[in-house]
Amino acid sequence: MKQLFQHAAMTDGVTVRVAVNFLPEQSRVESGKWFWVYHIRIENDSAEPIQLLTRHWRITDGRGVVNYVDGEGVVGEQPLLASGGSHDYVSGCPLGTAQGSMQGHYTMRRDDGSRFDVAIPFFPLAADAPEGRSGARSAPPGEAPTD
Repeated sequence: MKQLFQHAAMTDGVTVRVAVNFLPEQSRVESGKWFWVYHIRIENDSAEPIQLLTRHWRITDGRGVVNYVDGEGVVGEQPLLASGGSHDYVSGCPLGTAQGSMQGHYTMRRDDGSRFDVAIPFFPLAADAPEGRSGARSAPPGEAPTD
């Protein structure tokens, strides 16, 4: 499984794994639009259940322009992860350059109501990355990523 996910970070017993692929069929290179799809797996190896409340993304394009995306949950959900459980989702990111990067964090809540941030690892976006295919939900080209 670790071979599927190129990037990973662990915080307080919670691992976030990321696989990313450039999608040339959803990109419009001649118009200066490139599109990537990313698959995230959140694994709860802590001793208690947790709930994902919010997301915070830092997206940097190839010119160094940084955009922040904050919101509730991921793909319309605020999943509850039992101890030993995991949650997977797929989303996408359009950029106006052929390369960039993403990183961020999720805010989680424990059963006792306390909150903590879980790191989303840095991962590069590169148009020369191996092609990927996915039938999962993602943002259309030209729209900001939502998750």
